[in-house]
Amino acid sequence: MHDERMDLRITTLAERPGLFDAMWTMEDTWPVFVQHDPVGWSFIGRIATELPEYVLVATDTEGAVVAKGFSVPFALHTQGRDGVLPDRGWDRVMQWAFADLRRGTEPDTVSAIEITIVPTMLGRGLSGRMLAAMRENAKSRGFREVVAPVRPSGKPQEPASPMSEYAYRVRESDGLPVDPWLRVHVRAGGVIEKVAPASMTVSGSLDEWRTWTGLPFDTAGPVVVPGALVPVHCAPDRDHAVYVEPNVWVRHAL
Repeated sequence: MHDERMDLRITTLAERPGLFDAMWTMEDTWPVFVQHDPVGWSFIGRIATELPEYVLVATDTEGAVVAKGFSVPFALHTQGRDGVLPDRGWDRVMQWAFADLRRGTEPDTVSAIEITIVPTMLGRGLSGRMLAAMRENAKSRGFREVVAPVRPSGKPQEPASPMSEYAYRVRESDGLPVDPWLRVHVRAGGVIEKVAPASMTVSGSLDEWRTWTGLPFDTAGPVVVPGALVPVHCAPDRDHAVYVEPNVWVRHAL
């Protein structure tokens, strides 16, 4: 795949395995605490090594990695799952994908896991191009659907708003989602299906949360953390805090 609009080259990691290290060291904007979701920590590295044909890498004219996109194939329309997207979203779909891989279960759906752009390239439409490449990659492998547990990019500015309300807000001008990242998905043909209320869970001691965020974490109750989609629940009497992130399931028919 060659992108003339920004002179980018987008391929799978399987096609260019030499980009493995550069992809991992690429600068990103993920909040530190997200990297401590134990499910994500356990599986994200395995996607690159065991499923490189589902990892997309974009390079500029100098060959520098400027974006990456991770996805996983899994069986959604199988006994016990029955086509229902899981409430535990991001975490659950990775668990399903690697359970299926281990058992040799035939996948029927591809789930997006992340699309990450280097900070200097944000706002230039690259996320939409990576999403298009992810859809194209899945279609070329015979899949008819891509699903995505979307982390709405504007939600950290409204941590107190219920995701069930925020996800369905649309603009009067064109009926597209108010949220920029959800809007990219809907413009690409995606349909918002439902909220995944417990898509990612990060728990830690208060000292760990202080290290991750620079905040005091000394008051019981909700704590607003930069980059978090909802407040973190702080329990000083038990010396821990827990973040349960809701995402938004979007379906893309191919």
